[in-house]
Amino acid sequence: MASIKVKYRASANKEGEGVLYYQIIHNRSARQISTTHRLYAHEWNNEIIISTTNRRKYLQNVKECVARDIKQLQKIISQCCDIRTPYSADDIVRLFRSRKRELFLFGFMQEMVSRLQQMGKLRTSETYSATLRSFMQFRHERDISLGEIDSDLIIMYEAYLRARGVTRNTSSFYMRVLRAVYNRAVEKELTINRNPFRHVYTGVEKTPKRAISLNAVKQIKNLILPEASLDFARDMFLFSFYTRGMSFIDMAYLKKGNLRDGTLSYCRRKTGQQMFVRWEKCMQDIVTKHKYIHSDYLLPIIKPHKGDERTQYKNAMYLVNRKLKTIGKMIALKQPLTMYTARHSWASAAKFKNVPLAVICEGMGHDSETTTQIYLASLDTTVVDDANSVIINSI
Repeated sequence: MASIKVKYRASANKEGEGVLYYQIIHNRSARQISTTHRLYAHEWNNEIIISTTNRRKYLQNVKECVARDIKQLQKIISQCCDIRTPYSADDIVRLFRSRKRELFLFGFMQEMVSRLQQMGKLRTSETYSATLRSFMQFRHERDISLGEIDSDLIIMYEAYLRARGVTRNTSSFYMRVLRAVYNRAVEKELTINRNPFRHVYTGVEKTPKRAISLNAVKQIKNLILPEASLDFARDMFLFSFYTRGMSFIDMAYLKKGNLRDGTLSYCRRKTGQQMFVRWEKCMQDIVTKHKYIHSDYLLPIIKPHKGDERTQYKNAMYLVNRKLKTIGKMIALKQPLTMYTARHSWASAAKFKNVPLAVICEGMGHDSETTTQIYLASLDTTVVDDANSVIINSI
């Protein structure tokens, strides 16, 4: 009976990534099947080592992909034995590759997740993983080939989501991710395009108003809070508001070196756009209050030597948003208070102060997806900073 081994080929560059491959041995004949999985030498010791670095999720996904491939190879070998006719290592490789061409959705998405993580696109990889988990639940963990995906199946999935109380926008989000995966498979000629998403909703509906008034922001600012965790959450909310609605992930990864000569500069993780914010006293007050000496980070959201940075950021965001909901109840807000509320509120306040729409878009770092952004040239950042000072001085 044929044997299967997972092997590692190290890179010629000692610091580079090597590749995994499968070795099939049958009747003293050995054949290799290459993979796209790349590992550093310290991540392999006759098996994949799940390290505690920021590649932990990537390595876990690689391990799961390898396990599925081995299971597929074992199935092929078992079927060859059942037929009771002579077969070779070449036959096993040929059958595996032909089935790989008729790719199955779960494995294809897992490989995409792994590649996204390898490229450092962690947020996108998380959205793909969430969509895959949802679709796997819908399928009761039964995989499906790309060729079997049709309009009826996707309609059923949409109905399944609605029955579970998923909002229309969330359902649409899952559909758009699945469509992106399907289109990628079509592009790679792994299946023909049957246009399976034509009868489901893939748009974006307007959501309930998330902004709060300047008066509410003042109330939050002036609250006397009984817990340090509530105080920290309030300050993170205000810092976001002061910095024109900076997202929490951008705040988490701010370094002290981003602040130079009275200007805070950073690159938006969502769009890659470079942002410049004039440093104001209210911002400095928060940084001074929560100063963390043994760190290069400006805010104590991520702490060195405290584990995976991405995990720290996500845990902090969860805790801050939970505490903000408590603060919202303290001032009798009708809608839940979250970090994202700060971004909406800055835009709403700027509009209320008659700041031009073009200046608001520039100030928030909107990146060329909207019609408004098309006619935006590179505005003088002092215009945006003056608008920000007007808003800050209003509370």
